[in-house]
Amino acid sequence: MNISKEQLDELNAVVTVDITKDDYSDKVNKILSDYRKSANIPGFRKGHVPMGLVKKQYGKAVLVDEVNKLLQDALNKYLTEEKLDVLGNPLPKEQENFDWDTDNYSFEFELGLAPKFDVKLNGKKAITHYKIVANDEMIDNQIKTIQKQYGKLISKDSVEKDDLVAGSFVNEEKEIENTSTISLDKIKGKKNLDKFIGAKVGDVITLKTKGLFNDDHDLISALKIEHDDAHDLDVEVTFTISEINTQELADLDQELFDKLYGPEVVKTVSDLKVKIKEDAERQFEQQSEQQLLNAITENVLENTVFDLPIEFLQKWIRVTGEKPLTEDEAKDEYEKSEKGLRYQLIEGKIISDNNLQVTFEELQDFAKDLIKGQMAQFGQNSPEDKELEGIAARILSNQDEVKRISEQLMSKKLLNYYKENAKLKIKEVSFDEFIKEVYK
Repeated sequence: MNISKEQLDELNAVVTVDITKDDYSDKVNKILSDYRKSANIPGFRKGHVPMGLVKKQYGKAVLVDEVNKLLQDALNKYLTEEKLDVLGNPLPKEQENFDWDTDNYSFEFELGLAPKFDVKLNGKKAITHYKIVANDEMIDNQIKTIQKQYGKLISKDSVEKDDLVAGSFVNEEKEIENTSTISLDKIKGKKNLDKFIGAKVGDVITLKTKGLFNDDHDLISALKIEHDDAHDLDVEVTFTISEINTQELADLDQELFDKLYGPEVVKTVSDLKVKIKEDAERQFEQQSEQQLLNAITENVLENTVFDLPIEFLQKWIRVTGEKPLTEDEAKDEYEKSEKGLRYQLIEGKIISDNNLQVTFEELQDFAKDLIKGQMAQFGQNSPEDKELEGIAARILSNQDEVKRISEQLMSKKLLNYYKENAKLKIKEVSFDEFIKEVYK
């Protein structure tokens, strides 16, 4: 057997695999001999079928199968030994007048090669790394929400501002009929709010759906309609009041603090504000870091320029999918996936050049940290290490979970690398400011 490579350019090559009769004949003859021993052919006793008949009936199929196995093994070994970094898979070239009846064969494969490049992590401008802070207004609103959550409802005869009103929304034309409880502080506009003020149980209020709530998402739950329908819905609905309640806020005392955080962890309102601020900013950090990862990804894609074997990749997409594509369809698919492929190559180079691979020990520790965080949400703040190891072992026995957690850990490693090496500028913002700046 002989394998040779013709380098067409930096990104394209053709590998030729020459296979002779000596490479496959022993294996083919052994398989045919085994067939002869077990073949059941009418007119012959088992094990006494003439070899010529066995070759005539099975020879070509066995030959093709063994040559293809030999070919794939040899090609894969060659790519590994030569350290050829290929994109996609080798594509067999069409050969006219190929003849399986000869003794020697020659196969050609097109290769698309990964480009050589240097990662350009920094552009002209520094990348904004947002630090989202919980301001006083947000903390006060969260305290009020907690007081409502742990407070109690008091039944009332008539509606006043900020009450909770239960009732049924109806519109026969749009087939809307849903019982819901609404908080009047979510109603938009004085005109709508005035329709509720002073109303009693049994009263029927007529409302316009457009502009009824401050947030269209509240309309979705109130009317139980689809998300896409809510934004443009402009109809009249009736609302029949069935219950009126006011929310008595829970006292900010030690009993409430202990319910929230455990005995004696929080002792004063000042402690509570500190705790709320810490918890909120910990959650904000996840959003901030995801945005930073997205921003750096776009930045490195913009600044790291290299060519790809476009024609090869489009051909590979065209012929290797579940169903063959036209050239135009393959071109469209390539254009959709090109950005992802480029970042995959950049990310792979960063991982390789900086030895960022994930070890099993790191994976175990990361899984235990994730488990510990989840347990803390349910009040289990000090699990034993043996318990954590047992849960982690069960999770990591599932290959899908291993893949998911490995990707999370690698993202964290990459983010830490970017933080240390990219040109960043820290900007403190409130959550609302962050949403405005990032999502426009």
